[in-house]
Amino acid sequence: MILMSFFPSLKKGLNRWAKSTGFIKRQRGLSAKDFLVLMTIGQLGIKHPSLAAMVDAIKGRISREALHQRFSESAVKYMQTCARHVLKQKIGQARAIKTNLLKPFNRVMIVDSSSWDVDPQLADIFPGSGGSASAANCKLQAFYEYKHGELSFFEISAGTRSDAGYTHQLSDHVQAKDLLLTDLGYFCLETFHDIDAKGAFFLSRFLVGTLLFDARTGCPIELSRMLRSLSGNAYQFSVVMGSKKSTRVSCRLICLRVSEQIANERRRRLRKGAKKKGRTPSQLHLALCDWILMVTNIPESWLPAEMVRPFYSLRWQIELLFKQIKTVLCIDHTNTGNVYRVQCEIYGKLIMAVFIHRIHAVFNGQLWNLRHREVSMDKLYKRIQERAFVILRFILISVTTACDYLATEIPRLIKNCTKSNQLSRKTSLEILEYGLKNHSNVRKVPA
Repeated sequence: MILMSFFPSLKKGLNRWAKSTGFIKRQRGLSAKDFLVLMTIGQLGIKHPSLAAMVDAIKGRISREALHQRFSESAVKYMQTCARHVLKQKIGQARAIKTNLLKPFNRVMIVDSSSWDVDPQLADIFPGSGGSASAANCKLQAFYEYKHGELSFFEISAGTRSDAGYTHQLSDHVQAKDLLLTDLGYFCLETFHDIDAKGAFFLSRFLVGTLLFDARTGCPIELSRMLRSLSGNAYQFSVVMGSKKSTRVSCRLICLRVSEQIANERRRRLRKGAKKKGRTPSQLHLALCDWILMVTNIPESWLPAEMVRPFYSLRWQIELLFKQIKTVLCIDHTNTGNVYRVQCEIYGKLIMAVFIHRIHAVFNGQLWNLRHREVSMDKLYKRIQERAFVILRFILISVTTACDYLATEIPRLIKNCTKSNQLSRKTSLEILEYGLKNHSNVRKVPA
């Protein structure tokens, strides 16, 4: 069972990690396990996780003042070590989601970031943008492997560090036949070139201003002029991005027209944003409001152009992750300006996110492959939160007792977390499996 392999493997290393990081130097009232439990399931189960509430949760094994002193640099290192161990754990029961459009790829990797404001006292560690923005801000870089439901994290950093600062690391995490889904913040020709050279694949929004060339003739493409000449709703072109030989990327450019209502709203927001900065939007950017532009090196036989947009919508799975760790795990809420406690709380909440995703991966893969049903991530987070304090009590008794409880309880609650079939509102996975009933034909034309 998933839980019987998860908890004991973690328990074995706790005392060793606590000593190696200097968190525990001698026998104390608060054990390495107690502290980890407080920072993980404890924070999920305690509505207002103050020092007093945490002390009460472990039945007064340590005083409020003593617990406050336990938040230190060594405590942060201990929690980091626990988090790294949890991220490395593989769950044997997890099965890859089976659907034709995902089948060609070993892994479907989604990368994105999320940030939140923290106490201004933490500005030295987590500086914000200042001014009308926040004085202190924290950012999380995350990887989510969709096919197997595996969750991993890049780094917790200051909110001022841009996504582009991580772009060159992406290819290091990609292997042959992997697919990487990225947003514009990670757009980088060098990264796409390296991914392509590995025999892997990318799918991204197109960054306006990137040089484009006709793949057949090598002639430059004037994007705005080309789009103005198109009268239909969907087109694809074979192009080469970039002018430097060392970073040129051969790919498909897919152009999908949006509705007039959406285009007008885009232009309104574009003009409003430009006005705030004392600028006037260019005619190119105004014209591009009519289109969604995507680039990919995935062969058309694997991913037809009409399925590019719904396929790319898988990227929203990581947005759902960020929603849960903020609304349920409350990673963006803290009751302290103590930098060490804040970091311990963040790592504890991320460990809980990995744990819940491991459970989701096992049951979601099983349900989809057998019955084409899915487990709601939103419901699963909430159902586990409802049971968090009970789980906390059982873990403090013994890990075996907690595992026995969860082994019985989780399969039962999964039934209540299973998504219902809605014919009028298909999920992203259902669209990938059954296709789009009313999609426009995409014209393949020379640039």
